[in-house]
Amino acid sequence: MSYLDSLIPPIREHRHPETALAHGSTRLGHGQRRNTCAVLAQAERSFTQGSICPLLPALGIMTSLPETVVLLHGAVGCGSCAAGNNVNIRAGNTARGRASKDAVWLSTALNEINVINGGEEKLTQAIIEAESLYHPKAILAVSGCLPGVIGDDIDGVAARIQEQVTAKILPVHCEGFKSRFMATAYDVVYHAVGRHLMPAKAVGPKDPKLINVMNVGSMGLTDEKEITRILGELGLRTNFFPVFSHPESFADSTRAAMSISICPTHDDYFLNHLSEKYGVPYIIRHMPIGIKNTGQWIADIGLKMGLGSKAENLIKKEEEELLAALDEFKPLFKDKSAFVSAGEYRSLATALLLRELGFKVLGIRSFHFDSFAEVELDKLETGADFVFNVANVQPFEEANLLKKLKPDIFLGHWHGNSTAARLGIPTQVIYNSGYAYMGYQGAYDLARRLHRRLANPSFYQRLAGYARLPYREQWYDKDPFSFIRESV
Repeated sequence: MSYLDSLIPPIREHRHPETALAHGSTRLGHGQRRNTCAVLAQAERSFTQGSICPLLPALGIMTSLPETVVLLHGAVGCGSCAAGNNVNIRAGNTARGRASKDAVWLSTALNEINVINGGEEKLTQAIIEAESLYHPKAILAVSGCLPGVIGDDIDGVAARIQEQVTAKILPVHCEGFKSRFMATAYDVVYHAVGRHLMPAKAVGPKDPKLINVMNVGSMGLTDEKEITRILGELGLRTNFFPVFSHPESFADSTRAAMSISICPTHDDYFLNHLSEKYGVPYIIRHMPIGIKNTGQWIADIGLKMGLGSKAENLIKKEEEELLAALDEFKPLFKDKSAFVSAGEYRSLATALLLRELGFKVLGIRSFHFDSFAEVELDKLETGADFVFNVANVQPFEEANLLKKLKPDIFLGHWHGNSTAARLGIPTQVIYNSGYAYMGYQGAYDLARRLHRRLANPSFYQRLAGYARLPYREQWYDKDPFSFIRESV
């Protein structure tokens, strides 16, 4: 039975039982072999500080869909991250030639009375009001933790009220307490899309040149253009989705000759669905960040599409041009060290790119770890030792590690960058929807940005003299993983 036959999607740790529970750390040495997931999954923290709720990435995807309303059924504060994400929605729409509109998200704002009496009637009225105010093509009724605890039936509400509204209602089960892996968010959104926006059968004949490229927020339009350019050199066309895709366009994915993953962490749930129901084969290996990874990503597509020799020639030409362009940066990178912190695939792929640029990678922090990333970690096993830490944020551990390792530069998301910057370490954001990261253009642009940071680190050096982190000096003397205990 397909996962999509069920009203509620499985959580990530049930679907991938080998997933490391984001609560562990290990040091990998040259030539050392291990079952990473087995090692990490047996660890637990006796103290935690901060984490990423699955609602954050889920809302980031859903609010990007044109002509939709995201109706968060839960406490009003649970949607606060959508407000911060609005700048990406406006910028993304503008870059794609659309009106620079705000994301539309509403909340049922459940309160104490609703906890006692139930919130289904409030959700019903909110759906009717959303239809009346915005006339959207789709309304995503998103269940937060509160309705999950009290047992509100969002699927039942959607079924009862669907005939009263013209918008398609998508029940989305994103109760954060169910899973400690934020990657569950991608499964949740794909589950809703697969059940409610996809057609019963493929719409029309297969297009032999059309490639589905999955993007749940791993790249912005700049990266989409680079992927389009690369696949265009092979004579192929791209269909990017789901972010910024119109609800009525999702059916186009059923006509593609093949689907290709940008980040295996995000995509296996829906790639399997497209394959099983519509006969669209797929590739789910590698992330096209860095020289080696981009080449392998292109080679896999070429092999699958019968364009092997054309892909080889393209890789050779692009690598020669890129390596020549990188020569001006490499002298500064020699003997420099780096620390990377991000989602599992982005952190590992970026670490490999840093090695290709001449950096020594001292440490990698991944938000979680599962079997998809084993192949990526294998690429990094040769060479000097590095610390590999799995943690859903946990800034206190990160601060301790950075204080001990003292890297020359830190690449991470904004929360990690603020930690590193206050320690005087130059930082580079590891993802921004306006920057290039993917493909050969992405490798060059990231190298250029790193060069600029390292050529003049004075801002960070001065900042460290005025800003401080909220940890006592005694903490930095301890083992950064002293709160990790083996599970019983």
